[in-house]
Amino acid sequence: MAVVAHLFIKQNKDNMFTLEQIKAAHSKVKTGADFPAYIRDLKKIGVTFYETFLVDGHTVFSGDDEYELVSPPKYHRQTVSTAVNASQLREDIRNHQEGGSDFPTITKQVAGNGIEKWAVCMEAMTCTYYDMGGNKVMVEVIPEVSEAVV
Repeated sequence: MAVVAHLFIKQNKDNMFTLEQIKAAHSKVKTGADFPAYIRDLKKIGVTFYETFLVDGHTVFSGDDEYELVSPPKYHRQTVSTAVNASQLREDIRNHQEGGSDFPTITKQVAGNGIEKWAVCMEAMTCTYYDMGGNKVMVEVIPEVSEAVV
């Protein structure tokens, strides 16, 4: 079953971000080491919060004035484990942040560790991992990155 990208327009069209802008920002990400710069780029275009669902990689992006954009799935459906392995999750994320894995690999690992979704809050600069029951499993702080670093 295909998921169609939905666009809910609830704000001034001049202030909306697009899937093309998000894809351009994401195209710069090769490993987890690039994640802070990706978040900076999303903040620049107006993304305030997003949730990525590990079952198929679709993401719900939010902006000001209840603006919401839902991306299509990024990959074929995968199984999300019902058993949470928080210690393995921390290890896999640390490895990813150090450049040891790519995006497809980390999504499989995170799903295998019992994570249904991750949610990124630009204001708090956090990424929170949730299990299938909606429980917080882990919260990580995203380091700020300046233009000069990139």
